[in-house]
Amino acid sequence: MLRTLSIRDFVIVDAIELEFSSGFSVFTGETGAGKSILIDALALALGGRGDASVVREGAAKADITAEFSASAELDAWLAENEFTNEEGGALLRRVIDNAGRSKAFINGIAATATQLRELGEKLVDIHGQHAHQSLLKQDMQRVLLDNQAGLQEEVKAVAGAYKTWRALARQREEFETNAKNVLLERERLEWQVGELEKLSVKPGEWADITNEHSRLSHAASLIKGAQDALTLISDAETAPMLSQLSSLNIRIGKLIDLDAGLQPVLDALEPARIQLQEAVYALNDYLSRVELDPARLREVETRLENIHSASRKFHVAADDLPQELETLSAQLKQLADASDLDALRVQEEKLQAAYMAAAQKLSKARSKAARALGDAVTTAMQELSMTGGKFAIALQPCEPASYGVEQIEFMVAAHAGTTPRPLAKVASGGELARIALAISVITSSATATPTLIFDEVDSGIGGGVAEVVGRLLRRLGQDRQVLCVTHLPQVASQANQHFQVSKQSSNGKTASSIAALDDHARVEEIARMLGGLEITATTRTHARELLAS
Repeated sequence: MLRTLSIRDFVIVDAIELEFSSGFSVFTGETGAGKSILIDALALALGGRGDASVVREGAAKADITAEFSASAELDAWLAENEFTNEEGGALLRRVIDNAGRSKAFINGIAATATQLRELGEKLVDIHGQHAHQSLLKQDMQRVLLDNQAGLQEEVKAVAGAYKTWRALARQREEFETNAKNVLLERERLEWQVGELEKLSVKPGEWADITNEHSRLSHAASLIKGAQDALTLISDAETAPMLSQLSSLNIRIGKLIDLDAGLQPVLDALEPARIQLQEAVYALNDYLSRVELDPARLREVETRLENIHSASRKFHVAADDLPQELETLSAQLKQLADASDLDALRVQEEKLQAAYMAAAQKLSKARSKAARALGDAVTTAMQELSMTGGKFAIALQPCEPASYGVEQIEFMVAAHAGTTPRPLAKVASGGELARIALAISVITSSATATPTLIFDEVDSGIGGGVAEVVGRLLRRLGQDRQVLCVTHLPQVASQANQHFQVSKQSSNGKTASSIAALDDHARVEEIARMLGGLEITATTRTHARELLAS
């Protein structure tokens, strides 16, 4: 749950430090005092959009920090994303300067706004004051039902199957429209692949054959040079190098008997003699392998010319011709598969069948969830002074789409004996607000989000209904943390913790502040909400009665 919220230089807030407890907490205050600003600040800390306009006038930056207590899901996410701290829990911070630049931190480590949003969705669920208006949109109604039923994976599967199916359908349609162009492209690729397959260049062949050509084309010079070297070392008629070195070693060896100081000279000469002998062996071996082969030279020159010609023709390096063959072959196969109209139609039918199977599975789950949610909201409507009213969710068949094969439509009968009709056509403002609140409370009960925030979702209701709303929110607060911005004393009186938001002006500047109320201050605030600016003994008595109830 949310433990603390720190706000610095945000809109009209100078500095606020708040500590929260579990259960049901309310924020009250005069209109324009800044109650919803607190929710906006928290939303920013959770990764919401922000710009320079949120920075208090004259300040360098807005700084919002929200601390959340540890939970198994939270700790798992922090560990996976390397944001874990020793104390446990999460400290989310968002800083926006007066130039609009934004920085985000999780447990003191730099993070992205996307990471803040991803984590925030696991921590807080915010129901805005205009939630009842969004309920009139069919897309929102569908999303709400799917989220309530936990059908996110099924929805994703249907969307993926639809995308795959329609992509192939467009490919088939494009082929039917541009069959001639596709055929010409296929013929071009077939010719290119045929040319390269006929040439059949192997990986690394260019380097090997270039080296062989160099050796064959210079064979005469190589043979003569090797033979001359061999003669100079060992076969010269007069004083070959190897013989001279051997004789020198013998003479030095005899002199060592007279003076051992010559031993280092002999030690240096002997390896030289051995190396010359090794050179003789190597030259003899080389000469045994090198020969003049004009036929092979012509063959190699022809191969070089063919490879070089293909390299110019395909605009790639000679070494890259094998890879070019692979690339063109893959393109040809893809085009061949794509240009087989009958095969395309068969594959399209398979993908359509897979989509319909996934969509029908989703429809079945939606139908079950719609009945359950309809019954739950209908029950809540009775508590909210809509006795005899009924809420139902209709699944209207539609053309296949990324979200399935039905449109979701919320239906309501505000009174007993009337037929349910679309929500947008029959519900009055007050009825719509009550239905939206009932849906918000019910759907929130099904989520695992530890902190729920209701921002003036009780607008448009009052009297005894407001007291029921307060009891609903208090009941919801028994299982998780509930924060509510309200203008209704009947709702505020049900809270476990009460904060008052006020606005002051000094030296031409306006600032918003907030304070946790004790029992006495709470009576005064409830009395103000009941009676307006002039608080009488009667309104105070009424306030005490509300709090006592």
